[in-house]
Amino acid sequence: MPIGILLAFAAYLAFSFGDAAMKAVGDGLPVFEIGFFVSLFAFFPALCTKRPEDTWRNVIRPNRPKLLALRVLFGVSGMISAVVAFTTLPLAEAYALIFLLPLFVTIFSAVFLKETIGWRRWSAVTTGLLGVILVVRPGFETIVPGHFAALSCAICGAGTVITLRLIGSSERRVTLIGALLVGAVLVNGVLMLPDFVNPLPHLGLLVLAGICQGLGQTGLVFATRAASAATVAPVQYSQIVWAAILGAVFFLEYPDALAYAGMAIIAMSGLFTFARERRRTRWWQRTPLIRNR
Repeated sequence: MPIGILLAFAAYLAFSFGDAAMKAVGDGLPVFEIGFFVSLFAFFPALCTKRPEDTWRNVIRPNRPKLLALRVLFGVSGMISAVVAFTTLPLAEAYALIFLLPLFVTIFSAVFLKETIGWRRWSAVTTGLLGVILVVRPGFETIVPGHFAALSCAICGAGTVITLRLIGSSERRVTLIGALLVGAVLVNGVLMLPDFVNPLPHLGLLVLAGICQGLGQTGLVFATRAASAATVAPVQYSQIVWAAILGAVFFLEYPDALAYAGMAIIAMSGLFTFARERRRTRWWQRTPLIRNR
């Protein structure tokens, strides 16, 4: 197996552990405080993504500041939504809804980029929505804010992808990653002040969550230096497997057969959508592969 694929599996495993750590601390700290400390500690591994020819001024001196600001807005909003989703939903269920991201990319491509979307990709969107119904089962299961947060995360992630298509070739990777982390620290840092809680009892989990998020991002960067982003990106669906295992081991979460069927349908529709997007738009040649939230 190519080293790039192995690095990608390791990166998404690190992301999964980081998400699980955020879930574990969810009952003890407010959402914005979790987001602040996770983003802060994620800085340290993310420093390894800097190339020798890059400078830290690239983070605060982008080539296209308005589009970078939009990327940060989508990214920070997605991160906050993800914290809400992971701390209120079973891990596997949260991932299933967040992985609607490729389907929202298809919709946004048609609406904002005026791309022609064929019946096959629209069929994948419909199939993915069927998977959501199996996972959430509105009317039979309780709908909680975490469901809307997971959908918000997917929508923000899709907005990030669309923005990166426009900006990816003009900005350095250190700019795209660094600006997001700076924005997340500043926004969460301000919003956490009114309800600040002593974080020391949860510091270990916060450090673990942040380091894992940073290691995941760093792993993705090195994975796409060893293999094409088109090869690496589908590996993200391994997170559903990790989520099922971590949820069962640490949180005693056991989705039923219908939920697993819905997750499988969402994953298959997402992979199909990704394959069609890759063939038609060739986005991966001009967009660096980074986590979109």
